[in-house]
Amino acid sequence: MMKKWWHDKVAYQIYPKSFLDSNEDGIGDLRGIIGKLDYLKELGVDIIWLSPVYQSPFVDQGYDISDYYAIAPEFGTMEDFDELLAEAKKRGMYIIMDLVINHCSDKHEWFQKALADPEGKYADCFYFRKGKDGKAPSNYRSYFGGSTWEPVPGTDQYYLHMFAKEQPDLNWENPELKRELFDMVNWWLEKGVAGFRIDAIINIKKDPAFPDYPADGSDGLVSCTKMVEEVEGVGELLEELKKETFEKYGAFTVAEVFNMKDDELREFIGEDGHFSTMFDFSAAVLSGGGKGWYDSRPVSFKEWRSALFASQLEGQGIGCLKANIIENHDEPRGASRYLPEHAQNPRGIKMLGTTSVLLRGIPFLYQGQELGMTNCPFHSIEEFDDISTKDQYRVALEAGLSEEEALQAAARFSRDNSRTPMQWSSGANAGFTAGTPWLKVNPN
Repeated sequence: MMKKWWHDKVAYQIYPKSFLDSNEDGIGDLRGIIGKLDYLKELGVDIIWLSPVYQSPFVDQGYDISDYYAIAPEFGTMEDFDELLAEAKKRGMYIIMDLVINHCSDKHEWFQKALADPEGKYADCFYFRKGKDGKAPSNYRSYFGGSTWEPVPGTDQYYLHMFAKEQPDLNWENPELKRELFDMVNWWLEKGVAGFRIDAIINIKKDPAFPDYPADGSDGLVSCTKMVEEVEGVGELLEELKKETFEKYGAFTVAEVFNMKDDELREFIGEDGHFSTMFDFSAAVLSGGGKGWYDSRPVSFKEWRSALFASQLEGQGIGCLKANIIENHDEPRGASRYLPEHAQNPRGIKMLGTTSVLLRGIPFLYQGQELGMTNCPFHSIEEFDDISTKDQYRVALEAGLSEEEALQAAARFSRDNSRTPMQWSSGANAGFTAGTPWLKVNPN
């Protein structure tokens, strides 16, 4: 294995909205992060991954970007970001951004122009299709529930969104769009960003015919992942992205990849792979239910251990390093998810963390993991902010669960478990803010 600058580093994910509020508006911000760089350095962190801080309507907490070149005012200014880069550099630390380029916000200038002229130039930056027999172009279910196709008012056209309807998918078959995206990536790398965590990237390859598949649910729809699994050629797009951007700067890239084919690991993160590394989700997928969160089952400790061992051996077999995680902004807290009830205590949580950092690979800590933060008790669906949690609550109710049962299912796997504010002290709002926090503080 050729030695890379990031091979001996420890990474830490910050969810900026929930990290530390510096101006008492209840929302974490860049200045809050700057104020805790010494804490992170002392903790042993080398690489800081920021969840999206770009301008956004925050329908999906910043993963719906309306301007790739602007910082959301909720988080501060570009001057604050530049200061963060400079202060991290002084401490020998690296900043990586979240790169969300499968989709953008429906408020992005490109999509607004596409809506204004669904037959024009900007429409080809997205996937506009005519309906079939008065229905959607195909029977795909989005990641957040419901059809992936949203009708364009006043026309017979629909546009594709694999996530929320406010997150239209970008058309990677369009050379002009790709050039715009590559230029944007290089702009951030020129600024001094050390690399990227790359969101939902395998979804960029579509079958432009969008064929129907047999339904896998009572709604008559099939998960959009079926099309992702069936289509070929994503590797060509990923290699082009690497050559046009990351490779030129020696950038560190960690990919969020699901639905990869069995023989593609070397292609993705081998010696000359598309990415530096990718997250190991082998444990996270164990609890997945076939019908929804309500259908999920608990993971036995032996299953968790076996999944990690198998993944480690797979990576060693081709000489690559995976990125090891216990939790992130999309997962519940590992202390509540992977430990048997009798081990959900400080000793058990320390064992979980020790195991993770001693595995071969790049350790990725998520904010609060170093404290052993646990899932948060939620008492009503109104307490949740997460779009996915609300959808899964609805799915559980439609499956016949009581409101209490549906709430328990949603709460167990909610992404809001990891998004509750970071706990800095035992004082008011756990020291996160002197204002009113945007999401409830975990009382633990």
